[in-house]
Amino acid sequence: MSTFEIRPDRGALVTELEVDGVPVLFLDEQTLRDPTKNVRGGVPVLFPTPGKLRDDRWTWRGKGGPLKQHGFARTLPWIERPSDLGSRVLALAWPGAEGWPWACTLELRCVPRDRGLLLEQRVTNDSDEEMPFGMGFHPYFFVPDADKRHARIPTRATRAFDNVTKQEITLDARGIDLTQPEVDLHLLDHGASEAWLELGRRTIRLRGSAEYRRWVVWTLAGKDFVCLEPWTCPADAMNTGEDLLMLAPGDTRRLSLEMDVVST
Repeated sequence: MSTFEIRPDRGALVTELEVDGVPVLFLDEQTLRDPTKNVRGGVPVLFPTPGKLRDDRWTWRGKGGPLKQHGFARTLPWIERPSDLGSRVLALAWPGAEGWPWACTLELRCVPRDRGLLLEQRVTNDSDEEMPFGMGFHPYFFVPDADKRHARIPTRATRAFDNVTKQEITLDARGIDLTQPEVDLHLLDHGASEAWLELGRRTIRLRGSAEYRRWVVWTLAGKDFVCLEPWTCPADAMNTGEDLLMLAPGDTRRLSLEMDVVST
């Protein structure tokens, strides 16, 4: 049995997820209470671009502007819409303004599952021009710092961009060492929209829609979390154009992410 909590006022942030009474997510309560800070924890929504842009700016086909890391969706209040019993639906209407000239509407539907949570997304282009965008989630999974030496993230990736050293590396065949002072790896050839975080007797399985084929692993020593993040495109895609999603005026794109806890 799973239960969850979500905060419309903090960027549609899923703050809690429990399966059989056991917490799945990490949450820094201090950052949640401080509206001037980005919340560290839960499941932040990344839109219209995941990751950091070069110099916090983007340029696309003659348009451009400033945009902070991971976009604006996680920092704005959303509104709640009527939903089925047990699920919750939140929406954000962006009018088209400085930093992002396309008017658009985001919708997030959260559906509890037997042992996890389904996150369904709808993005509608309300402008009269084709809109490029990227999306992502930034789940903070609760992993006590002392247990990181036993945690595993199986992957077929052989290469990664190390965002700490700012260079491409070959992944160690023994796996990703989650005990380093900081791990910030952008997997370059994972090649699937599914990933796992193995935690001894249980595994967290993430299964995204086909668009979610980019994965980022992030953790800090001394902190009780490991982030396993599905993105649709790499960081700085709004400048490079790599793997951007395109949405015609009036069209809607649907994406999804399943998070389930599997006993092993």
